[in-house]
Amino acid sequence: MTDPIDINIPIHGDMLHWGRRPTYEMVEQIADGFASDVSRWLIGAHTGTHVDAPSHFVPGGATVDQIALESVVGPVRVLDLRAVSEEITAEDLEAAGAEGAERVLFRTRNSTDALTRAEKSETWVGLGPTGAQWLADRGVRFAGNDYMTIEAPEHTQEWPTHVILCTAGIVILENAELSRVEPGDYLMVCQPVPFEGREAAPAPTILLPLPAEDAARLR
Repeated sequence: MTDPIDINIPIHGDMLHWGRRPTYEMVEQIADGFASDVSRWLIGAHTGTHVDAPSHFVPGGATVDQIALESVVGPVRVLDLRAVSEEITAEDLEAAGAEGAERVLFRTRNSTDALTRAEKSETWVGLGPTGAQWLADRGVRFAGNDYMTIEAPEHTQEWPTHVILCTAGIVILENAELSRVEPGDYLMVCQPVPFEGREAAPAPTILLPLPAEDAARLR
């Protein structure tokens, strides 16, 4: 069996973050005579590799503990969008071969650029409103990218891409590390932490390459 591909970014105090920087304290330590090490973290729900549930932008939308398992587990198509400069459009999705996929991940230049920095970049590649509507119109369940927001830089005042995706019930994955992932079809297992009633949560995610015959059936 081919090894799974870990697309999560590590959590630490100096990492790229949205809002408050994550911190931790040691509650118990072996060095102090305790039986084990026990840490306590203060961390935002949108830190690291995480999902945004529909309730993030839609009052009454599904929260992370209500996300259907079939939305976050199943075949996913990794799209090569490294040539896009800033905003992924509907035309870009079509050209990259998104048609027919229920779940998509966008591999962009972020994975080797903006995602590698400890501070927020001035520019990055995000999904534009036309791309978001294209996904919604085709019944896509899940969309993810390789930066701390899927929104394109130009739209981070009104957040139209988030509104479109969340209104359509599409689960969003952000901060996926895709630099080692070749474009193509995979089996994805994404497991959001079920924070009851909340809009987002850390979501450890792995990809498993599909056998060629299975990948062909998805095209």
